[in-house]
Amino acid sequence: MLSVADIKEKSIELGFDLLGVAPAAGFPELQFLRKWIDQGYGADMHYMARTAEKRSDVRHVLPSAKSVIVTGTNYNVDRPYSTEYVDSTTAKLARYAWGDDYHKVIGDRLEMLLEWMRERCELSFEARAYVDTGPVQERVYAQYAGLGWIGKNTCLINEDFGSWLFLSEIICSLPLAPTMPAMDQCGDCKLCLEACPTDALVEPWVLDSERCLSYLTIELKDKIPEAMREAIGAHVYGCDICQEVCPWNSSAPVSEAHEWSPRKIFDRPSLSTLWHRSDADFRDGLRHSAMKRTGVSGLRRNLAVAIGNSEDGDTARAFNKSLETAKNETSSLEPVVNEHIRWAKRRLQNTS
Repeated sequence: MLSVADIKEKSIELGFDLLGVAPAAGFPELQFLRKWIDQGYGADMHYMARTAEKRSDVRHVLPSAKSVIVTGTNYNVDRPYSTEYVDSTTAKLARYAWGDDYHKVIGDRLEMLLEWMRERCELSFEARAYVDTGPVQERVYAQYAGLGWIGKNTCLINEDFGSWLFLSEIICSLPLAPTMPAMDQCGDCKLCLEACPTDALVEPWVLDSERCLSYLTIELKDKIPEAMREAIGAHVYGCDICQEVCPWNSSAPVSEAHEWSPRKIFDRPSLSTLWHRSDADFRDGLRHSAMKRTGVSGLRRNLAVAIGNSEDGDTARAFNKSLETAKNETSSLEPVVNEHIRWAKRRLQNTS
């Protein structure tokens, strides 16, 4: 019979850093999602409500499920945290999106692991593999699989790797031996709640999406509410603040995987440099990247807001000069983007 130790050994060979197994059960923590949605914290992510029932138990996804194999992949590549930037002219991008699209990279590894399991296992079995794509509350199963605990910032935290982890899972009908669940180790620490610039963490373990910079710069497709724009600062795609201040990340190991290293276009660029990139440059940079979720227009919208917040004369002059030329990119002319450009111009009137 295929053992968990065998699967873990193969997973490390394929590039995973952590692996554990949780029972395919309806754990109490899975019921929190419904309450969170009912409180309105899901904002415009209506797909969460549509799939809430499925997300309450993996057996709604695979009725024959007996085990959930959960993997963790370290993406903490060697770059400074965004909170270490003291100026407001450097574009801040969530580190999970710097490199190649983790859905594809880890998805391929997961499929190889599943194929290997089928070859080695004497029994035929049903399985579903997901990388942040299926109706699965992966952090709950990751906790019960022993990969870490769900921190007050709602991220999964591992005592060795911190929270810089991509999670993925194989739900299967094999009766695998579960690993020991992880215990909460946040203690009395509230640094993540105190550091959030928009108070999106309304209480420990509760995130109000409408106030979260990651939601505002990635998931929200329409106008960013004016009341929230100043708080965005220089964040152009996502936000890592609640992870950067976490003590468990202070000594997290650095990943040498080239897949997660930032692409040249997104490697600590200044806001003005990034703004002057053409739409074609953006399309090329977003190809096979997790950042393609915003598209070129979303990225341009976010950049306009960040530039409006910069209060830097050189950035303001470069921005205004680009708007005076006839070389405006198509994305800048789209109504939603253009409204944010006009807002930025008003903000910069006294700095250029």
